[in-house]
Amino acid sequence: MDQKNLILAIVLSVAILFGFQIFFGEQYVAPPQGGPDAPLSADGTAPPTAAPTAAAPGGVSVPTAGGTTAIPAAPAELTRAEVIGKGARVAIESPTLRGSISLLGARVDDLVLTRYRETIEPDSDEIVLLSPQGTDKPYFADFGWTDAGSGASLPNAETLWQADASVLSPDQPVTLSWDNGAGLRFETLYKIDENYLFTVTQRVFNSSSSAITLLPYGLVSRTGTPDILGFYILHEGLLGVFDETLTEIDYSDLSDDGPVQKETTGGWLGITDKYWLVALVPDQKRPISARFLHDGRSGVDKYQTDFLYPGATLQPGAATEVTSSLFAGAKKVLLLDDYEAEQGIARFDLAVDFGWFYFLTKPLFYALHYLAEKIGNFGIAILILTVGIKLLFFPLANKSYAAMAKMRKLQPEQVKLKERFGDDKQRMNQEMMALYKKEGANPLAGCLPVVVQIPVFFALYKVMFVTIEMRHAPFFGWIQDLSASDPTSILNAFGLMPWGVPALGALEPLNLGVWPIAMGITMFLQQRLNPQPPDPVQAKIFLFMPIIFTFLLAQFPAGLVIYWTWNNMLSIAQQYVIMRRHGVRIGRT
Repeated sequence: MDQKNLILAIVLSVAILFGFQIFFGEQYVAPPQGGPDAPLSADGTAPPTAAPTAAAPGGVSVPTAGGTTAIPAAPAELTRAEVIGKGARVAIESPTLRGSISLLGARVDDLVLTRYRETIEPDSDEIVLLSPQGTDKPYFADFGWTDAGSGASLPNAETLWQADASVLSPDQPVTLSWDNGAGLRFETLYKIDENYLFTVTQRVFNSSSSAITLLPYGLVSRTGTPDILGFYILHEGLLGVFDETLTEIDYSDLSDDGPVQKETTGGWLGITDKYWLVALVPDQKRPISARFLHDGRSGVDKYQTDFLYPGATLQPGAATEVTSSLFAGAKKVLLLDDYEAEQGIARFDLAVDFGWFYFLTKPLFYALHYLAEKIGNFGIAILILTVGIKLLFFPLANKSYAAMAKMRKLQPEQVKLKERFGDDKQRMNQEMMALYKKEGANPLAGCLPVVVQIPVFFALYKVMFVTIEMRHAPFFGWIQDLSASDPTSILNAFGLMPWGVPALGALEPLNLGVWPIAMGITMFLQQRLNPQPPDPVQAKIFLFMPIIFTFLLAQFPAGLVIYWTWNNMLSIAQQYVIMRRHGVRIGRT
């Protein structure tokens, strides 16, 4: 009975730990991209073939991005740099960002993250976040005005703005201005901080003889479905916080189910990748109407998230303004926390997918980050954190290992009972339970250390998988990125052979590295300290568990495998001492 329960606990553990990855870890296949850049109306009037949109109350809708511009769609041989060089721009220079704002349409459409690169190689390309219309995958933010159908001339994607400075920096704000020639003057003031937050103040002055009602908006537009990991435990796509509640929308769901609309006061909305975020942050005290849209005409997928403020009626001689923000950069947890506290951005930390175990995952991140800052190495921080977790569970583990020691001492008696009542399962179980009661043994107690630590293991997995702080964080030797799998492979003798690590596709787990193998060995050694099943079939199942775990963990982040290996070593030492104290012989019985 005890071995069946133990096997059941282990099987359940494996299902919880790896079920999501095995059954939901397939890559999302993006729809075909390319084809003509079918124009969408830039003035709010959609052509007959346009995808359906969700209109704000009163029938007013945010313009749909992607309209025709003075810059034609770029031919295939035109580079991103060449597209950017074709129009007038205001340069963006900050400690973390480099790029520009296009004066045609006043779009923030050119951003490079200067502190992050594609790979761990120091000369690899910097991360390109935003790209303008005319490149293969436009991705930009835009702030503008719409009205209730008055017919007034408003700025749009083809408007050429004037700038009062050539460079936007933390010390130098820039104001873009445009006059419609009919009494309306529009201004957009851009400020940028030392990190990734733009403050955008939209102003309009009415010097005409008529009153007009205008509604300010902000939008983020992305053309093309990006390559995503497709893991169930990681959201990549559109998201936002509305009335303190997180909403996550997959690219595929938006294209299948149609537009999504939200009404809220406060919050934020945008598009997220694993490590990068482009998010609109409206005035936290004003109500907004927010939308998520998809348009797949001509085989080109376009995604838009936007918000619309309530209208303001400007009498002749009056002016109005509204201030919003744009976050475009890396999802650094502490930075998001700071913005949430200083800017009052509701639940901004939820941009990082901490998941269901948020209450556990985020404290684990704080602990790891604190230790890494003090020590200077995330790998050493993982080892120290593991010791802390072992100390936290020390009383429970001691009782469990003591119970396992008792069970091991009872193994000879269990074998005798099986030989005596092997044909009478009910009688054998009764005698087993009587033996446990007499000796004060609990067959389930040995499962508790495994079961209790599953949430901790999963939360630590999330920390290593989703937080950018772990990206490209080195340990020692060949482990230069704790968020990636062990780069060594048994198939090239761990680098001793003259060929590289082969790409095996679906058979990639066969590329066993040093750390997964070390984890398997320590798991096997720990297993030898546990009570062995008297049944040969169960014994074989237990024998294969370390092998199965070795292959399953082969493609997990190296930091997680290091944690598991080190945890096994500490458990072996603890269990060994307890068994010696109880007079249990070490080795198989």
